[in-house]
Amino acid sequence: MPAHEESSNPLVRERAHLAASRAALRAMREDVQALDIRDVTANWVNAAVLQAQIDDRIKALADLSHTPLFFGRLDYLHVVGAEKAEGAEGERFYIGRRHVHDAHGDPMVIDWRAPVSQPFYQASRNNPLDVDRRRRFGYTGGELTAYEDEHLTDPAETEQTSKLLQAEIERPRVGPMRDIVATIQPEQDEIVRSGLGGSVCVQGGPGTGKTAVGLHRVAFLLYAHRDRLARTGTLVIGPNRSFLHYIEQVLPALGELEVQQATVEDLVTARVEVRGTDEAPAAVIKGDARMAEVLRRAIRSHVTPPAEPVVVVRGSRRWRVPAYEIDEMVQELLARDMRYGAAHEALPQRIAHAVLVRMEEAGEAPDDRVQNAVARNPAVKAAVKEIWPAVEPAKLVLRLLTDADFLAAHAEGILTGDEQKQILMARPARSVKSAKWSAADAVLIDEAADLVARTHSLGHVVIDEAQDLSPMQYRAVGRRCSTGSATVLGDLAQGTTPWSTQSWEQALFHLGKGDAVVEELTAGFRVPREVIAYASRLLPAISPGLAPVESVRETPGSLTVREVAASEDLDAAVVAACEESLRHEGSIGLIAADARIPALSAALAEAGHGVLSPGEETTAESRLTLVPASLAKGLEYDYVVLDEPAAVVDGEPDERTGLRRLYVALTRAVSGLVVLHAAPLPEQLG
Repeated sequence: MPAHEESSNPLVRERAHLAASRAALRAMREDVQALDIRDVTANWVNAAVLQAQIDDRIKALADLSHTPLFFGRLDYLHVVGAEKAEGAEGERFYIGRRHVHDAHGDPMVIDWRAPVSQPFYQASRNNPLDVDRRRRFGYTGGELTAYEDEHLTDPAETEQTSKLLQAEIERPRVGPMRDIVATIQPEQDEIVRSGLGGSVCVQGGPGTGKTAVGLHRVAFLLYAHRDRLARTGTLVIGPNRSFLHYIEQVLPALGELEVQQATVEDLVTARVEVRGTDEAPAAVIKGDARMAEVLRRAIRSHVTPPAEPVVVVRGSRRWRVPAYEIDEMVQELLARDMRYGAAHEALPQRIAHAVLVRMEEAGEAPDDRVQNAVARNPAVKAAVKEIWPAVEPAKLVLRLLTDADFLAAHAEGILTGDEQKQILMARPARSVKSAKWSAADAVLIDEAADLVARTHSLGHVVIDEAQDLSPMQYRAVGRRCSTGSATVLGDLAQGTTPWSTQSWEQALFHLGKGDAVVEELTAGFRVPREVIAYASRLLPAISPGLAPVESVRETPGSLTVREVAASEDLDAAVVAACEESLRHEGSIGLIAADARIPALSAALAEAGHGVLSPGEETTAESRLTLVPASLAKGLEYDYVVLDEPAAVVDGEPDERTGLRRLYVALTRAVSGLVVLHAAPLPEQLG
């Protein structure tokens, strides 16, 4: 449809196009549901695979009633090439979450990830990219209710902030995290569309959209490299289950159903159950990258030089391989620095080959079957067991953490004596099963397992809140994308673990992605300007030199700091503040130091208020979530009540970590923040 053909009532025309597009999507779904695969599958295995693919396609074509099918429109000045527009002809394109075509195959909605859609995010008055008009649509409850135009090539039209864009950013947050596909900004779009071959690290302060950018990058990569990533797999790693539950609906809303989600602990606990905890000093040492060398030494210590020759008896003949020749094989395998398990498998074949050489010299003509038989000979197997025995990763780590002499032998020159004492188990366990493994121990076992056998690599991995990972955790994640790429998301100022990274350069080195491009997002779209400015007073103390976020949203009255007099009841004041916030539309988060949660929970219950736990989906009937400060990271609420900042700081092992935890808590609000305190505020807040 040419751009100049416009109805006298554009809203009526756009609603008609929306209705027609929804009908076309239903038809696409019905076509897939009607497929009969009985005559095209050779066996039940093929039938099951094909049916699973069809079921996934049906899910991907679901029409989500409260999710706009398209959110924008581009009117080009000239006809766009057919190959660029997914087969479309004409100058007008509706931009949405997925491709929709009519009965003739002509597109009615273009996927936001298609090349022809990129100018929706990138076009400007300085560089219109051949776009005459960019139209944004406003929705209420799934119904198209408004539109807004930018004439990018009209010199008479002044540039203005999009009210619909602002309204979409500020729309109340009830339910799980939603996609930002309608509000992606140019600097975010460049990160989203960066190629699969390279890794990207995104440093972004609160409200800059780094999490959503990472998720949309996954969706884009699946669109651009679907076949490759279907084979190799994709994974999103979050800091905890609450966070993963909060973000889990973003990718399905974009039609992507095959992305796995996990925490780092999920990845490394396949071999052992985590039932214990470490004191902070021990956890820091166990998470230090130096532990990788300690483990490597400990594993290689199991290799013993051969003391005797190997004699293989076959029929009436005896074949002898001297000890010095076997030792040469062992040294060659060690020099190649192979995985321990691979070398364990290779050694019997090397010995068998030496026997076959002797057979050939004696006039025999052995083949591969003979070599395999020799490798399985009892004498060869016994020799390999003595020289290069199998190693169980968990048993190795248990011995390191319980046997002071064994640890000292392999940590010499790496860990100090005091550091070795710190990581030894206070109560040595008798077996792998009885040991009370900590999360840091599980990472060590995962490292040891990779030294024995290579970890399977995925095509792409996204790591969110990455600043909180230890070097050993980075190595564990890096193993999962050693032949793929990664998107690293985080904010150095929000590092709240004792081992949190001090620089992205260090983190990317441990991840094995030292060549990753580091991008910084400094424009804030979520947190009001007054709130982020207040929280940024902490930056000189928690992350000197880090640029503060510049919020694009000025919301007068969005910040209230209220001191509760000694004669007042702080719990009652907090309940009253929550009730005041509940008068507004949207979600409310009450954030408090972990130690304060039981008292506040009881006070809210007494006042007749039920509360949700972090990550639980808010509804129109249940909008108040009680959030321990330790779980607030990555979450967002329309209105936040923050209880007693000093208690949040005091709840951490050191002041810097406490102030970082407070920085996180202060920056969870989208529309308004109320800070209540009876104790003096931290001096850094002024």
